Amino acid sequence: MSIFSKIKNTFSVLKSVDVQAIAKLSEKIDLGEVMKTVGELDDRQMAGLMRMLKTKARKGQHKLPPIDGDFYDLSLKLTPHQREIQLKVRQFMEKEVKPIANDFWNRAEFPHHIIPKMAALNICGIAYKGYGCPDETFLMEGIMAMELARVDVSISTFFGVHSGLAMGSIYLCGSDEQKEEWLPKMQRMEAIGAFGLTEPNVGSAVAGGMETTCYKEGDEWILNGQKKWIGNATFSDLTIIWAREKVTNAVKGFIVRTDNPGYKAEKMENKMALRTVQNAIVTLTECSIPESDRLQKCDSFKDTAKVLKMTRAGVAWQAVGCARGAYESALKYTKKREQFGRPIARFQLIQNHLVEMVANLTAMQTMCFRLSEMQDQDILTDEHASLAKVFCSMRTRDVVSRAREVMGGNGILLEYDVARFVADAEAIYSYEGTKEINSLIVGRAITGYSAFVS
Repeated sequence: MSIFSKIKNTFSVLKSVDVQAIAKLSEKIDLGEVMKTVGELDDRQMAGLMRMLKTKARKGQHKLPPIDGDFYDLSLKLTPHQREIQLKVRQFMEKEVKPIANDFWNRAEFPHHIIPKMAALNICGIAYKGYGCPDETFLMEGIMAMELARVDVSISTFFGVHSGLAMGSIYLCGSDEQKEEWLPKMQRMEAIGAFGLTEPNVGSAVAGGMETTCYKEGDEWILNGQKKWIGNATFSDLTIIWAREKVTNAVKGFIVRTDNPGYKAEKMENKMALRTVQNAIVTLTECSIPESDRLQKCDSFKDTAKVLKMTRAGVAWQAVGCARGAYESALKYTKKREQFGRPIARFQLIQNHLVEMVANLTAMQTMCFRLSEMQDQDILTDEHASLAKVFCSMRTRDVVSRAREVMGGNGILLEYDVARFVADAEAIYSYEGTKEINSLIVGRAITGYSAFVS
């Protein structure tokens, strides 16, 4: 190439160069060294470099789809009013809970300051009629459970114990006077409830092996025994206690005010899941309860089971929320995390994991959506709720495991949220009936034979 051709090419290049951009770039890198290195590249290396640079240039222009775990757009089946409630709760969780979730989980403490803010959402007892409750559908109760768990399963569990198990026990088994006394206060979260069924020696077998006893003495009932894993019990204002009557062997329910003599709650330490939830061992020692605080419409464990059937659907929705939170966190991570010069979301193996996750999540969501529809139609049975709880808690385990997988080592760090979802999924897997017990409930329904130990 002649000297004149070289000069001509140089002027042509200079016309297309942004001098200010070059000046800024020279502050970051040694341009002379870059030019020397590039000049030493062979044709194959130069072609590869240009492909990479062009890919980088296109990256910012490529519009990526939003991160949304509702792949089948089930939200479109909600009314505008229902969608408004859903988004209101989502905004609350994103703004008030997400920034503090990992810190409180790590310290195993509860953020009491969020209770008044949560009360302002007006979602406690969302599916109950009267007593200041919103009288929405059970579908909305499920959606709320999902939205809460999508950010923090611990907060969802706290809410489920208070609004579902404790309020639900009074709503289904209480007298009109008991409902009037407690439900409005609990709906406003001025009084926080807990639910005491599981015991140190009996969990799955509590229906027939309950060791907490009660007997009547005049107008008082005397309770003795222990309850274990009782969420909210370290700070609750009332705890629903289930006990077996000594004379008749029938299960009774009681509203136990936690300042009552003979009631003691000790925080359980060293949990690996739901660390924000304040679980307690509750000890009842000659605890005297007036007849007016006995749940007047509870005469057997069948009445207790009505409460569990109602809330088990909510636990299935919690599993959906946990899986959705893990999936969306992992998907977001894979779009930002780069290896070998590109986002890992572009890799085939990563996409395979993500597709497995969204497939499981979508199956869970559609199952729970139909489950809540059945609940609203009053055709929900124990086996319907149990099947959803079994399936969703199992699939959630798979989803959170894959979420941790695609994040590599960062998947075990709290700052990326997925580690918390992985741990909390284990609690969902066990509470409100284990896989085995719920499987036997479904098995009995489809075969006609009971495989429970008699």
